Amino acid sequence: MTQLSEAIARYHRILEGEVFQDLSWVEAFETTIREKHLTTGAHRVSPVLRPHFITQRQYTNLVKATESLHCAMDRMERLVLSTPSLMSRMSMLPAEKMLASVDPGYSYLSVTSLLDTHLNNGTLHVVGAPDDAPAEVIAGEVLNDLFFDVPPMREFRKKTPVSKIGGSGQLMGSLLQAWKEFGGKAKPNIGILEFKHAAQSGQSGETTLLAALFRNAGYQVEMVSPEQLEYRNGILRKGYFEIHILYRRLRVSEFLVKFDLNHPLVRAYRDRAVCVVNSFRSELSRKQAIFDLLTDDTVTSNFPAGEKKAIREFVPWTRVVSATNTNYHDMPVDLPAFIQGNRDRLVLKPNDSGGERQTFVGRELDESGWERAMKTAMRESYVVQEASTPLTAEFPLYRWGSVEMKDMSVDVHPHAFLGKVNGCSTFVAPAVKNGFSTISGLAPTYILESR
Repeated sequence: MTQLSEAIARYHRILEGEVFQDLSWVEAFETTIREKHLTTGAHRVSPVLRPHFITQRQYTNLVKATESLHCAMDRMERLVLSTPSLMSRMSMLPAEKMLASVDPGYSYLSVTSLLDTHLNNGTLHVVGAPDDAPAEVIAGEVLNDLFFDVPPMREFRKKTPVSKIGGSGQLMGSLLQAWKEFGGKAKPNIGILEFKHAAQSGQSGETTLLAALFRNAGYQVEMVSPEQLEYRNGILRKGYFEIHILYRRLRVSEFLVKFDLNHPLVRAYRDRAVCVVNSFRSELSRKQAIFDLLTDDTVTSNFPAGEKKAIREFVPWTRVVSATNTNYHDMPVDLPAFIQGNRDRLVLKPNDSGGERQTFVGRELDESGWERAMKTAMRESYVVQEASTPLTAEFPLYRWGSVEMKDMSVDVHPHAFLGKVNGCSTFVAPAVKNGFSTISGLAPTYILESR
């Protein structure tokens, strides 16, 4: 057995042992989860009762690979900002392009970010850039701390040492580094920007955790929604609360559905009256079209050799869906015909992953379903990407008063702060997808220490 399979088997044996047949420890853990605001609506952020383990070697390789890719993505984003023809390939709205053109007052395109990776049997594929970096960093760290001391995990750690993965300190440090470069000298007030939904009472769990992090570091914090913002006399504010750093937890595309470019936030941003983190330029890396450019050798021909090697090894071939000719691994193809004839190896993804548009996995559809998906992709803003198989593993879940085992797909999200990777989180979902699932969410993540 490998170190990884041995650790999983041992944890399952502990969980299935007579000592833990009494599930009162699970109920106590669930109570703690809710007390610590690790919830999304009525659901806890973690549906599973086993951690996801990563070996030290896997983690070292993950950090090295994704830091190389962050360098390549940063280089590509700067190239896009200076090259109108590349910007047009990003399929961005005119207002998104305008916001991306505004200098945020600091040099970093993304202060904090995640990549979505499939880490499977020694292989790594980067398949996207999820939106909500701070929520996973903070919630993941709190979850790791809590699960570290549940009874089965305490028993497991007696013979199998593991390391916790954090990130909140790096998040706070990167935020202040951006503020310093912005020109900030006084201690800043921090606003956390998100939409408040009609059915929502109070702050979301993730926002509560984020606000607690900032308050514990000694900063004044308010949760704000866009309609609460005012800009007058060179100051962005919510009521009497002056905002110096605005921590953005909503997509530009979401914002532009409700507001125009005369909104107080946009005017303050243009005037450099507020330090917005992440800046609106970071939206470039959230578009799936960034992977179209990264996997186009004609665009990356002048990139450093190490970055081109990382792209070849870790980024699946991607193209924006349109009626055009292109190359598939040096082979000229008619893109629509190629997509239609290679259903089993491809996936169609919305360019803007934060919306409600559906992702279509070719191998999960029949020919008529794929044809309908193709029509949607040609009509709307989509990319086609070479399919990458996520790790699938069995996890114990607590449902309706008992523990059951279920196959889950596993995505690993390395956390980057100013381009440097520190820690990661794990997102699990049912391996057989059937629409929205309440058993999707974070899994505690630990590094198995070397033997």
